Amino acid sequence: MPDALLEFHEVRSGYGEAVVLDGVSLSLPANGSLALLGRNGVGKTTLLLTAMGFVGISRGAVRLAANDISRVAPHKRARLGLGWVPQEREIFPSLSVEENLGVAARPGRWDVTSIYALFPRLRERRANMGNQLSGGEQQMLALARTLMTNPSVLLLDEPFEGLAPIIIEELTAAVKKMTQDEGVAIILVEQHAEVALRLTQEAVILERGMVAHRAPSADLLRDGPTLERYLGLKLG
Repeated sequence: MPDALLEFHEVRSGYGEAVVLDGVSLSLPANGSLALLGRNGVGKTTLLLTAMGFVGISRGAVRLAANDISRVAPHKRARLGLGWVPQEREIFPSLSVEENLGVAARPGRWDVTSIYALFPRLRERRANMGNQLSGGEQQMLALARTLMTNPSVLLLDEPFEGLAPIIIEELTAAVKKMTQDEGVAIILVEQHAEVALRLTQEAVILERGMVAHRAPSADLLRDGPTLERYLGLKLG
């Protein structure tokens, strides 16, 4: 697709001889937001790892801004504009909040000032070491640090998992501002399907490593039978 910022075309990938994704095609336009949904083990995290180059592909192509990056090293993909926020967060525990942000800084829209405007809690904790933060604050820092690389696409892997409701509210507000006000393109992997669908424009459901369903997020949010069939989710 000519207007696709990030595109997967008939991608097959996995670990050794184990195929996890098989024939996956999907695309994310500039300023777009995509919820990637599915039960555990269907390949959602593998898709993000494939995008970043940590999992190799045996067929198909991954393209960023129409350029084939299928064989590009992970660190070079980051320089080209892919930003990844892993489940493990991987912040530096012995560095302060501000030092964590500075390590990742690259020129662009996002700097320490704009990050603190987006995450006031991090401004309050800016002198704290990474290991002095709560789990939710560490998640904010992981997201903020990736933003400091000024990516064109942000890949978010379960950013709300295991967090207190008040932290989820703060994070969802930040993600909404990033996407709606700042035009950051995101792919969001999230078990909280209703949260993910309210934050995104489009949605894709994976099943057995393949695309089983795709729809506008607002439409899928109202589609009880599909949510129950693929996700076991019953709408209240």
